Amino acid sequence: MATSEEDIQKAAEAKARANDFFSNKHYPEAIDLYTEAISLNGNCAIYYGNRSLAYLRTESYGYALTDASKAISLDPAYLKGYYRRATANMALGKHRAALTDYEAVHKARPNDKDARNKFMECQKVVRRIRFEKAIAADNDGKSVSDTVDWTTMSVESTYEGPRLEDDISQSFMEELTEWYKKQKVLHKKYAYKVLALLKEYFSKQPSVVDIVVPDGGKFTVCGDIHGQYFDLLNIFRLNGNPSEQNPYLFNGDFVDRGSFSIEVIFTLFGYKLLYPNHFFMSRGNHETINMNQMYGFSGECKSKYSSTMDDFFTEVFNWLPLSHVINHKIFVTHGGLFSGDEVSLDKLRQLDRNRQPPSDGEMCELLWSDPQPESGRSQSKRGAGTQFGPDVTERFLEHNNLDLVIRSHEVKQEGYEVSHGGRCITVFSAPNYCDQMGNKGAFINLHAPDLKPEFTSYEAVPHPDVKPMAYASSLFSMLG
Repeated sequence: MATSEEDIQKAAEAKARANDFFSNKHYPEAIDLYTEAISLNGNCAIYYGNRSLAYLRTESYGYALTDASKAISLDPAYLKGYYRRATANMALGKHRAALTDYEAVHKARPNDKDARNKFMECQKVVRRIRFEKAIAADNDGKSVSDTVDWTTMSVESTYEGPRLEDDISQSFMEELTEWYKKQKVLHKKYAYKVLALLKEYFSKQPSVVDIVVPDGGKFTVCGDIHGQYFDLLNIFRLNGNPSEQNPYLFNGDFVDRGSFSIEVIFTLFGYKLLYPNHFFMSRGNHETINMNQMYGFSGECKSKYSSTMDDFFTEVFNWLPLSHVINHKIFVTHGGLFSGDEVSLDKLRQLDRNRQPPSDGEMCELLWSDPQPESGRSQSKRGAGTQFGPDVTERFLEHNNLDLVIRSHEVKQEGYEVSHGGRCITVFSAPNYCDQMGNKGAFINLHAPDLKPEFTSYEAVPHPDVKPMAYASSLFSMLG
């Protein structure tokens, strides 16, 4: 059935309003209006292409991929569709598929400098991955940590920063904070020492860690930090520094996007060493090689240290626990729940986590899944994990004799969201995410024995003039 002139006009008006929202970085509203335009006129490639870009900005890579492919099917000459599909594929680790699309644009526009640069950059990524796989095979499973001896490294007499000669201490953490505020770097000897100690520690931890909060005690859960170091310090200002009397759990995505990820991760790792039984860390989907290479942590690590340090971080990230259970009542994980029922805590405890996450299964879903308001399950908007409804949450909690799921992984305007009848809570602790989303950050206080969640929201604080994604892959700096 042909689209009426009236609907074509209404669709164009909806698209124009969507563009205004997009320009003001109100991506969910833009998506809604692009969707309205598509419902009125589903034959316009540009509408799908624009919505694909909005989905990319909200990290909904699966939806972005679908829309970009639809745009291309409607108009094979619509080159932005190839760019957006390639970007989604890069984010999902499908580098060869991305290369195919960048090559198509380069062939269509051989004299276009931007098209050539994107094709060549993606080609470098594919070659590097092939090279790294070959090197890994030649190393016969030997780890980076086996090749780094931090004890023999010398410290230059000109270095004036904090020194970690003995066990970590509160005074060291205070010195480190002041050093980082000056945008200085911890000496590599002490950085490697922290990583070596933590790899040994985390490798002895289970995949699901049990936490006990004594009656009368307070416990704090924080969500994504994403390299926003000065907002991390603000959490400690508002809620107190970590201590045995003030325990914390940081629920993944410590790094990437924000350009102070090194400062964030060494601060968190330092507190983990200082208070191993009162400071906890879960792995997020950004504690992975592909995300780190695309979204900035690898670039930042190589800029401030070296590629060897970056590889060492990967080994430590591989050992981070996947989930925590607080007082046998609250299940905390970065992403969410599962594509199948009958998943038990005992099964999760047995997961082999010392690896890069697979593309499906429980480990992938713990890092990538999202809740949805509708019952049942649906295809993930991100292209990994699943979307799970309130009935799925209810069955998981009943099956494991739990009361509540706390997860992170998604920007929320107030920094948190209560869903699924109060049985699933999202907490996100990076305010004004990427300096553009305008959201608040939040953390959750739990007081034993009832563990009723109490929320604190806060605004972003100023930071030095280093923009988010400063160290990211050039493919993402040229997004769209």
